Amino acid sequence: MSIRRLPPHLVNRIAAGEVVERPASALKELVENAIDAGAARIAVVLCAGGTARVEVADDGCGMSASDIALALERHATSKLPDEHIEAVLTLGFRGEALPSIASVARLTIESRTADGDGWLRTVDNGDVVREGPAALPPGTRVVVEDLFARVPARRKFLRSPRAEYAACLDIVRRLAMARPDIAFSVEHDGRRVLAAMNPEDRPARVAALTDRALAGNAVTVDLERDGIVLGGVAGLPTYNRGVADHQYLFVNGRPVKDRLLMGAIRGAYAEMLPRDRHAVVALFLDVPPGEVDVNVHPAKTEVRFRDPALIRGMIVTGLRRALDANGLRSVQRPPESSLAMWQAEDTLVLDRLPAVFERRQTFFAPPPQARAEPAAEPVPETIRFPLGVARGQVARTYIVAEAEDGLVLVDQHAAHERLVLERMRAALSGGRVAAQALLLPEVVELDEPACDRLEARAAELSDFGLDLERFGPRAMLVRATPAMLGSGDVTGLVTDLADELAAHDEALSLRERLDAVAGTMACHGSVRAGRVLSVAEMNALLREMEVTPHSGQCNHGRPTWVKLGHGDLEKLFGRR
Repeated sequence: MSIRRLPPHLVNRIAAGEVVERPASALKELVENAIDAGAARIAVVLCAGGTARVEVADDGCGMSASDIALALERHATSKLPDEHIEAVLTLGFRGEALPSIASVARLTIESRTADGDGWLRTVDNGDVVREGPAALPPGTRVVVEDLFARVPARRKFLRSPRAEYAACLDIVRRLAMARPDIAFSVEHDGRRVLAAMNPEDRPARVAALTDRALAGNAVTVDLERDGIVLGGVAGLPTYNRGVADHQYLFVNGRPVKDRLLMGAIRGAYAEMLPRDRHAVVALFLDVPPGEVDVNVHPAKTEVRFRDPALIRGMIVTGLRRALDANGLRSVQRPPESSLAMWQAEDTLVLDRLPAVFERRQTFFAPPPQARAEPAAEPVPETIRFPLGVARGQVARTYIVAEAEDGLVLVDQHAAHERLVLERMRAALSGGRVAAQALLLPEVVELDEPACDRLEARAAELSDFGLDLERFGPRAMLVRATPAMLGSGDVTGLVTDLADELAAHDEALSLRERLDAVAGTMACHGSVRAGRVLSVAEMNALLREMEVTPHSGQCNHGRPTWVKLGHGDLEKLFGRR
């Protein structure tokens, strides 16, 4: 078969396979065009998840009749004034979107410039079927109808209208985050589903489009290095999600999905999140155009950086600094469901009080699991301490403290575990952790592979203050343990370290391995639940938490403290 030149309509359909995968793809291209046109307001209307109709209207610069005709030709664009594609500053630049959409749907463009007349052109699956004057205010309105109606092979691969609608909404949400100076609205099947109408600052727009609670449970990220600026908001480690769909990444105002950036986020939150939980972040990178390639894929959601190591390092550093500066913070209050359960339990107890008093002897028989100790000195002012002052201990596990603005409950084991870990990290940064020699060396019996792993890492473990050596094929001899751990279960510590090395040894970098070892040691060296603490000990723990990085969550990502504000307490007792 001889080589032939493909006809334009077939070329457009082939291009549409890359540019227009689903309604959300078409919507993304249209909204980006509106942004590039300088719009201050963008309105989106969807029908049946976008499978029946996608409409985008803006108040941008508009187009003349000749520009509309040219915009529907392949590789015609106003966004590349010269041939320097590496210096592109707009979201679109390839000149493929409109002709690709018009080849697989019915596309209508109405547009008017500020000093001209309105014009309309309709293209139905590649054929111009209507053209003429149009009455509309300055700006552009684009309507896409019956996407893939004449391409059944593509139509059948679309998902349900509900799933397509969710994808469309996610696209607009991401673009609205990138441009908080633009008002966005979305209607679906006649119902308003998104409204970001007023120009906002970036944190407020992100919180409005994700979860209002994020504003009170996030830190601001701000870092500049070598002409690259990183900004955005990052949720506290205790404010997390079960999936990673609340991680929003932007490069020069362009929403992207990049493995390098996602990996950097995971690295920054390492040792602060449970393994099955994900951080909530919205990060914005402003990079000189020459340092990033956006022309990787027609969909323009992938980018490549000239110096990926610099970008990864900036994200890890920026997130770590922001989280370190707010180390003692945790999720500000228990979720509403927890408070509702507490209130339900209170109501149940009140309803059963008559029966309880009939059995009062049985009711008071168990010893209470709480304690309070008279203060030897005047209680300090709570206003000076963010976590308040200790008032007692509940169930030998939770410290009850009174702060200026409410009641603080602290999980003593989780909190102390984080404090010990941060002490170890600080000691390691200064060289090594101080060791405490055992009066009698202790023999720990393990299987041979476990002993091999520990022996191979003996030098690293020595930096943590754990001195051990091989003692036959199936045993290790422990001569010293980290001094900050005190007297503890040496066998349990060594066994857990062997298991940790077995699970992650070769897969993790040296730094990550050291953090894993430190985390395991910290767990063994922390105050256990069930231990009675004096008021002085409880207050000492609270004060150290206030000055320790990441003390708002334990080494496994769970919160170390929660606060019931005065308003929450009043709700529990029906005062408001």
